[in-house]
Amino acid sequence: MKIGLNSFQLKMIAVIAMIIDHVGLFFFPQYIIFRIIGRLSFPIFAFLVVEGFFHTSDILKYMLRLSVFAIVSEVPFDLLTTGKFFDLRHQNVFFTLLIGVILLYFYEKQYSRFSRVSTVFLIMLAGDVFRTDYGAWGVLMIFCFFIFRERLLEKIISIAMINVLVFGNVQMFGALALLAICLYNGEKGKGYKYFFYFIYPVHLWIIWAIKTMI
Repeated sequence: MKIGLNSFQLKMIAVIAMIIDHVGLFFFPQYIIFRIIGRLSFPIFAFLVVEGFFHTSDILKYMLRLSVFAIVSEVPFDLLTTGKFFDLRHQNVFFTLLIGVILLYFYEKQYSRFSRVSTVFLIMLAGDVFRTDYGAWGVLMIFCFFIFRERLLEKIISIAMINVLVFGNVQMFGALALLAICLYNGEKGKGYKYFFYFIYPVHLWIIWAIKTMI
């Protein structure tokens, strides 16, 4: 076993941070520490979705899984964020991850610099057009993990800049996720693949159910 954190351990850190964030957002909004801890979640998921892109044996099935869980998660996400069963004003983070993977898929099929830059720009904007969590900059974060995958310094600088200079406010603490990401040892770790897909919509339903009862 290699020293460092494997994929399973990084996913657990991201999931725990996400749940803490959402518990704080919907039950204890007066305590900023919940939101600070939660900022670790998205950069780790963005990093892991890129690793998934490289390691999947079937990229189309990978995108299909992300699509299915994006759709499945939208109802509890909308109920919690807007109080409506379905609302197009804000889409959940699975859509951001999906758009990011779509960007990587089409980027690799381009051969000229112009077409590659155009692909990045146009698909990145889809994050804002469809109003997904973290928007275009969230998609760009995924792309930075991809393009700087083997270049540690550029990866650290780009991700830190997006979190600190672009997002700012409490999201600046998302840069701290790099501490865990840089410990990644390249190993998969335990399985439980679908647990990490299901935990997102399930925990949203649980929070919504508790919120409606109190």
